[in-house]
Amino acid sequence: MGGSAAISLSLLCLGPERKVKCYNGYFFNGYVFHIEKYEHGRKTYNSDICVKGSTSSEFEVDYYGRLKEVIELQYHSEQNRVFLFKCYWYDTIDREIRVDPHYGLVEINSKARHRNVNDVFIFTK
Repeated sequence: MGGSAAISLSLLCLGPERKVKCYNGYFFNGYVFHIEKYEHGRKTYNSDICVKGSTSSEFEVDYYGRLKEVIELQYHSEQNRVFLFKCYWYDTIDREIRVDPHYGLVEINSKARHRNVNDVFIFTK
């Protein structure tokens, strides 16, 4: 799986096709991601998402979430497609985040989930 990052402007203006495909997982940049529902009862979890970001202030903010859906939009040919990750996000601004000093693993409070967030999708490149 993988989508073309360069979609012609004329096809983009026409909008995506009416049919979309949903997947339980996605292989991207050497990593495997699974939707949360697919992982139920499994020993490993690959549904956590981190988006490196920053705010308008001087402090850098990383965004943490969990993968809910993988959606493929196709723009009028097999080569012109985009994959979206639909996620729900955690409030990490006012919450304590623990980072394992040896492994660098991040632990967040799963009860700190944002409820009313408009930006729930991220693009894969």
